[in-house]
Amino acid sequence: MNEMIERFIKYVKVNTQSKEDSETFPSTPGQLELANIIKEDLIGMGFDASVSEHGYVYVFIPKNIDADSPKIGFLAHLDTSPEVTAQKVNPKLVEKYDGNDVVLNPEKNITLSPQKFPILKEFIGNDLIVTDGTTLLGADDKAGVVEIIQAIKEIKIENLPHGDIYIAFTPDEEVGHGVDKIDLSIFKPDFAYTLDGEGYGIFEYENFNAALLKYKIHGINTHPGTAKGAMKNAIKISQELMFLFPPLETPEATQGYEGFYHFYEINGGVEEVNLKAIIRDHDKTKFQLRKYFAENIANFLNDKYGEGTVSIEIKDQYYNMREIIEKHQEVLDLAKRAFERTGLEFKSKPIRGGTDGARLTYMGIPTPNIFSGGYNYHSIYEFVSVQAMEKAKEVVKNIILLATQKG
Repeated sequence: MNEMIERFIKYVKVNTQSKEDSETFPSTPGQLELANIIKEDLIGMGFDASVSEHGYVYVFIPKNIDADSPKIGFLAHLDTSPEVTAQKVNPKLVEKYDGNDVVLNPEKNITLSPQKFPILKEFIGNDLIVTDGTTLLGADDKAGVVEIIQAIKEIKIENLPHGDIYIAFTPDEEVGHGVDKIDLSIFKPDFAYTLDGEGYGIFEYENFNAALLKYKIHGINTHPGTAKGAMKNAIKISQELMFLFPPLETPEATQGYEGFYHFYEINGGVEEVNLKAIIRDHDKTKFQLRKYFAENIANFLNDKYGEGTVSIEIKDQYYNMREIIEKHQEVLDLAKRAFERTGLEFKSKPIRGGTDGARLTYMGIPTPNIFSGGYNYHSIYEFVSVQAMEKAKEVVKNIILLATQKG
């Protein structure tokens, strides 16, 4: 088993699932645990690594050439999604995948099947790392973490020429706080790249505009035997509210540049129900219209059931980085040359999500996204190709090397 696989397996076994609405930063202690493990690993390789009180891992590698070259950054995130458990991740290595079903968990009859996930057919002959069917894997984004680490380790061992390199591994990206407390006096490249892209051979520099939507429905509870004319059932109103949204503008019915609304959490009872949803659209105008639509639904239900029945909170999370990235053609050109030198066709597609890079871009550091080799993120069916991870590592190395060359 090669070193990168061993490191990946070691890291995914640390539970770094982040948590929404936490009062701590990072939101869970496992993220700080992994940050310190990574710091010690990096120090053992001879790098000057540190961990901040908020769980950010920083590495600065000073240039070893006299010529001027851009200062380049790389980022990946430590946490995994709150949507699927990361408790006791038990990864399995499938060597030379043969194209058939992979049995993840024989006791529960859970399989990773090319009939359900046709993308598997593209990885016949690859070595895959999969779950045991009870947890997510954590390739999102520990694959990105180990790819960056392996790249800088090889740069150091091979004494390859490079400019100033800045590395940051961030906590709480999955809950929208990945760069909330990043220290830009420590992490200060001219531009950067995240390694947080699902898939293989993909480069991404446009993403959703994103907002978090919360509804609170206030009902009135009485004894059901005497409820006529008195009870106001918040559960029924919440159902009505969700049915007012367009049924074909959901994640499962959209693709590419199509936006959506996604309700992902509901809790409560007759007296009060809380709903959480996300609003996503690549187009800024359509994004604003989606937020107005959500507000109008609250207004409609308040007119119907009485003022104060439905309260709403909308909070913007991040914006499409494309309009800024396109003003920095050198960032795109360098990535394109690195892909081609790695033997990959330079393919770009819109991110149906967001990254730390989207927010960093609006903080003054243009930061598009590079694939990390995994699929089926936020799922028990998550898997990653070892060969795709190797290619992502090579892209990082080639970005570093090509940045020292003119033209």
